[in-house]
Amino acid sequence: MTPGAHLDVHLPGGLIRQYSLCNGPGDDGGYTIAVKREEASRGGSAAMHDRVEPGDLLHVGLPKNNFALDSTAGHTLLIAGGIGITPLLAMARHLAARGEDFHLHHFCRSAAHAAFGAELEREFANRWTLHAALPPEATREAIERVLGAHDADTHAYTCGPLPLMQLVASVGAALGWLPGRMHFEYFKAAGPVATGGTPFELTLARSGRTVQVPAERSIVEVLRSIDVAIETNCEQGVCGTCLCTVIDGVPEHRDQYLSAAEKEGNMQMLPCVSRARSATLVLDL
Repeated sequence: MTPGAHLDVHLPGGLIRQYSLCNGPGDDGGYTIAVKREEASRGGSAAMHDRVEPGDLLHVGLPKNNFALDSTAGHTLLIAGGIGITPLLAMARHLAARGEDFHLHHFCRSAAHAAFGAELEREFANRWTLHAALPPEATREAIERVLGAHDADTHAYTCGPLPLMQLVASVGAALGWLPGRMHFEYFKAAGPVATGGTPFELTLARSGRTVQVPAERSIVEVLRSIDVAIETNCEQGVCGTCLCTVIDGVPEHRDQYLSAAEKEGNMQMLPCVSRARSATLVLDL
């Protein structure tokens, strides 16, 4: 398994959720994940904490990695928010084993909420910084210091709550960071984004079938209604499972999976949330 990878975990009740692996190099005796108990759970956190017991068997997929380390980086910044530490812990472990230059910054509500705090101190005593209980303006100032202190061969990796991700992205852009040097792993989308907008015509290139996608239905919903199977997991534009090729037309990208350059190229899209800017759209389905 590679640092930044995640698993699809099949939970009681039929839910499928993606959880990042925390494993270090050589730690291949099993998969290690961490799941925070969320009061406002969409079902995954509650199922894991309330319905899974020691000794239970869960079906999991093979590791997949949409958040891989760039081997050309001269220095690596790891910026975690809360339980977003999980993929970055794996990255830190691999970078340390390879003797590479990195520093990990962990933002959380308090020192008591710092998941893996003991492991971080033991393994990376001088290579990580805890930022606990910072108000919003102090958090911004800390991000500005962190991103402002590094040169053009540094890459930054961020995972955590959406406000932190947006803050890192906006500060990075203001400081002149190129998009290719900033990498993000989202927990979930900002909100329901698959509906609304202009209706359009969708053609499936492999079968030649054409359907109408109304404003109140997603592409995936329409395809399922005509018995066209398309594999999905998160259905929030985060995991990349439903990624498909665009043959003709202009997508309206609403996902948080594709990079800015990939979205600009309009060669691929995530139909679970994205729609069309053009009147017609042709997909390789």
